[in-house]
Amino acid sequence: VTLSGGEAQRVKLSAELGKTSTGHTLYILDEPTTGLHFADIHNLLNVLQRLCDLGNTVIVIEHNLDVIKLADYIIDLGPEGGQAGGQIIAAGSPEEILSVKESYTAKYLKDYLTVNK
Repeated sequence: VTLSGGEAQRVKLSAELGKTSTGHTLYILDEPTTGLHFADIHNLLNVLQRLCDLGNTVIVIEHNLDVIKLADYIIDLGPEGGQAGGQIIAAGSPEEILSVKESYTAKYLKDYLTVNK
């Protein structure tokens, strides 16, 4: 059986989450919501919050605004992708970055938060 990258990541995450938490673990997740149903994204967000509540650190590389809006701290890289990116455009809480005009994330997050209140 061959798993896609996202499926393999979810299997690894499930195995890791089954371990007893020490509260001293750093989790780095690269686009964990890719291919997930909305209900599964909600479940994943609950799990990630539980990890944080236990004292762990969770770093998520993500484009999904449902995930971004719940972040304690955002580092927005840009201004574009690839060779035209790599600079820190904005950093702070979701509310703090909303005022950064150069940030595409801020623009879309502001629109998203306005529509999804």
